[in-house]
Amino acid sequence: MMDIWDYVVLLAYFGILVGIGWRASRRQKDMAQYFVGGRRTGTLAIMTLWMASWVGGATILDTAEQAYELGIQSLLYPCAIALGCVCFALTFTGRIKDAGDAYGHITYPDFIEKHYGPRCRVVSTVTAFCANIGYTSSQLLATAIIMNQLTGWSLGLSFSVATAVTVLYTAAGGFLAMDETCRFQALLIFIGTALVGMPLTLLAVGDAGLAVNELPAGFTGLEGVDAWSLIGMCLSVVMTFYTSSDSYIRCFSAKSRHAATVGTLLAAVLIVSIGGSVCIMGLGARLLFPELGDGANAFITVIMKLFPSGVKGLMLVVLLAAIMSTACSCILTASANITRDIYQRFINPHAPDRRIVWLSIASSVLVGVISALVAWYIGDIIGLLFMAFTINSASLFLPTLGAYFWKRSTERAAFWSIALSLATVLTWYLGRECLPGVALFSIDPVWPGLALSAVLFFSLSLTGKADEGVSE
Repeated sequence: MMDIWDYVVLLAYFGILVGIGWRASRRQKDMAQYFVGGRRTGTLAIMTLWMASWVGGATILDTAEQAYELGIQSLLYPCAIALGCVCFALTFTGRIKDAGDAYGHITYPDFIEKHYGPRCRVVSTVTAFCANIGYTSSQLLATAIIMNQLTGWSLGLSFSVATAVTVLYTAAGGFLAMDETCRFQALLIFIGTALVGMPLTLLAVGDAGLAVNELPAGFTGLEGVDAWSLIGMCLSVVMTFYTSSDSYIRCFSAKSRHAATVGTLLAAVLIVSIGGSVCIMGLGARLLFPELGDGANAFITVIMKLFPSGVKGLMLVVLLAAIMSTACSCILTASANITRDIYQRFINPHAPDRRIVWLSIASSVLVGVISALVAWYIGDIIGLLFMAFTINSASLFLPTLGAYFWKRSTERAAFWSIALSLATVLTWYLGRECLPGVALFSIDPVWPGLALSAVLFFSLSLTGKADEGVSE
């Protein structure tokens, strides 16, 4: 268990987050400041914001678990994320930054409406909001479970503390708080995994006289990897880059096209380095603690059994930093869906800036509460995470690409593609829950959702009128 010095580190971390949120709250002036930081974010900050969005607690724990059970195959997911960064940087970041500056975009639905019209904004807002609730719920639940395991606090208390701290600094500080905390948290994650966790694990393996050849057969290669599963995973991750609301906020917030693109490319390098460090920790756990049976607790076991007092607290903070930074990003983007995409766009377009900022703060709190309730009810971290991925990628990917790369795209095609694909994905998840024995619902929901999206988008675009096409 943790001792007094570990708790000191943990409480200091919480105090720093709340302090950053309070300081940032005093600098909020308008909606652009609250959601995109006044469009002045530099290259390194963009890098850390991307890392904070994608390197969550589930990523760290799952990479260590997969390393413990399968070996270096665990690197495939971090590498898929890095591939998404590279693809998105080379094809979309500059275009999005230019559009954000030219038209004052703040959210992903701003981008969609510019190309397809107001009713597409509505369905994209609903889709993005549902996905962000799923992302946030998974991160809050992961935080609570980790705190429960490492501190001995009850799950209810851990859940309450995790939710309160995350929602408090996000709601108060908005993008400025997220920007500052992400830099701080990215540094913690890199130090904790690459400069502390990995070296201490390697030292323990060396002291125990263990060698790599003592790992089970196949742990150092990619034998047995199913090619179609790998393609499906990479496709789902890459598509999510193009459809996640926070991807657009990153680009809109950048101070220049160069910062948006280079920061995204640098994030790929940082993510792979962190993934490699966690993989080594998982492999070390397999050598040192083969009695675990499965790798679900591999990362936490390494922390609790190998690391000295104070360092345990640091590693807990690393996990919390990974989780809470992702949750902060998702809360902020879901809040923008309520404030920008619904209230300001359709209810009160001329609302004063101060009212919008206060509504944004209230919306962030509301999103946090809804996400906490969903997390507590469902209780499945990975299930929530992949549900959010599927909602985003299946429903929004093709209309998003079509906005720039297919001039035959029409408003009618985009609307029905997004709306019916979202309905299909949600129906598939409901069918899995209510009719678990039906073979049809055993198919991953991303495939029927994406297939219907493709059929509707291309067929309706090809049969649509020319003047329904994409706005320039």
